[in-house]
Amino acid sequence: MKLSPGLAALAASLAVSGVAAVAEYDSQCLPGTASTTTKTTTTPTTTKSSTTTTKSSTTTTKSSTTTTKSSTTTTKSTTTTTTTSATPSATTKKFKLFGVNESCAEFGTAIPGVLGTDYTWPAPSSIDYFVGKGFNAFRVPFMMERISPNGLTGSFDATYLAALKSIVTYITGKGAYAAIDPHNYLRFNGSIITDSAAFTTWWKNLSAQFAGNSHVIFDLQNEPWGIDASVVASFMQSAVNGIRSTGATNLILVEGTSWTGAWSWTSSGNAAAFTGFTDPANNFAIEMHQYLDSDGSGSNATCVSGTIGAERIADATTWLKNNNFKGFLGEIGGGSNDVCIAAIKSALSAMQAADSPWIGALWWAAGPWWGDYFQSIEPPSGPAVARILPEALVPYLPVTGL
Repeated sequence: MKLSPGLAALAASLAVSGVAAVAEYDSQCLPGTASTTTKTTTTPTTTKSSTTTTKSSTTTTKSSTTTTKSSTTTTKSTTTTTTTSATPSATTKKFKLFGVNESCAEFGTAIPGVLGTDYTWPAPSSIDYFVGKGFNAFRVPFMMERISPNGLTGSFDATYLAALKSIVTYITGKGAYAAIDPHNYLRFNGSIITDSAAFTTWWKNLSAQFAGNSHVIFDLQNEPWGIDASVVASFMQSAVNGIRSTGATNLILVEGTSWTGAWSWTSSGNAAAFTGFTDPANNFAIEMHQYLDSDGSGSNATCVSGTIGAERIADATTWLKNNNFKGFLGEIGGGSNDVCIAAIKSALSAMQAADSPWIGALWWAAGPWWGDYFQSIEPPSGPAVARILPEALVPYLPVTGL
């Protein structure tokens, strides 16, 4: 989870009008016009639940009021000032992929929406900035309803598809990797997707648009929630098989239910559901997300402790090793303070251990409309640029590529 599109939208609209924006969280950025930190959704607010955390995801538009994302948690909510000196070692394994999420094309609820009002695309200058620092991976969230206005098996919208292909081509033209991310929580037009065949057809058609570009990564679906883990795993398996039937050999990222949380991977049922997952091309990774505040939502700049990052991914790391799977941390975030920086470094250091199954990680998030959201790393002056970038991320370079 992280700042939602509605909040992003809020940040965006406030930033455009010169007002300091207040960010919150959800599974992506959404633009909104409210003057509060709440968000609105087109679907009922739901609680994200697991034995360790609960969260709700929402979708908002730049022109709507925003609604609060409520959460409860059974994890300890006390914070400490304990820090850790975790740093990468010369003997550790470097990431193959390391970079940022480039958000904002998934903002808003208006369909199709208006470019520049409801949503926008990542800025090429942002890509240049991070590539110049040595990062090599960018996840590009987008909205399925905008690219497929005629349904999952219908034709693509030419304009929205062209814009997606344009930023992807820009990224890969720089020698970096672009993960295309339908940021829909396994929902379409507000309803849970139940037609696995249609979902597979959608991915077969979309993957064909990027045929021949080995630097494009297929992230099958952002943060499914409220759906049984076995159902999500079956959708992921069908989509992988469908994509491979087209001859595509690109890296595929598969996500689980319960917002694909690393800390709840076992308790959510994902561990059991994805055991035995296969890929005819043997080129996939399990994508998980992890935030470091008390409820794991990414809504609070206060982290639980300086070691919470390593602690929250430990069980998932063991599961990945036991199943001989590769892992990818598609979202991580925290505040620009000593405790959070230590927590982020504890996670990344653990992920770079010599025997680590993790192939990389991405910060949430960059994007033109984040305003003063505390996790925004949009150059040149997003709040996370000053400390998170040099202290918590740059030390884990260089990258090796796939």
